[in-house]
Amino acid sequence: MRKVIVTNRKARKEYEIVETHEAGLALVGAEVKSIRAGKVSLQEAYVRPEAGELFVVGMHVSPYEQATVDPPEPRRKRKLLMRKREVRRLTRAVEQKGVTIVPLSLYFTRGHAKLEIAVCRGKRKYDKRAEMREDEDRRAAEQAGRGGFDRE
Repeated sequence: MRKVIVTNRKARKEYEIVETHEAGLALVGAEVKSIRAGKVSLQEAYVRPEAGELFVVGMHVSPYEQATVDPPEPRRKRKLLMRKREVRRLTRAVEQKGVTIVPLSLYFTRGHAKLEIAVCRGKRKYDKRAEMREDEDRRAAEQAGRGGFDRE
């Protein structure tokens, strides 16, 4: 059972998703409570390999207001928890030109915070336009099938 907290909708528009993976998050203090409250943003986040590990950089977790100790930095880099084999494979994938790893969604599974990450390639401008045109055509066809706006 997944309880989705936040999704990165912009990532699906900006990038062509090659493959997706699930990773745990190493959190400290009251960050879990803040995430459960939905005070998190994935807008400018990305995943960077460092020294044989993966870190999510740019993910903003607002400080929990009822916390008694000093809150950690909201945009600090957070370690992703994955198997070594997967980390090595993702690190090799990022070494290719034009490939990056982007978080798609943050959710809870059986009490553990999980991050869905994707190996992506940036879309070109004409790819984005073609996708928008297809979406508009699909919506127009659906409206025509339902009767659309021609109600008089």
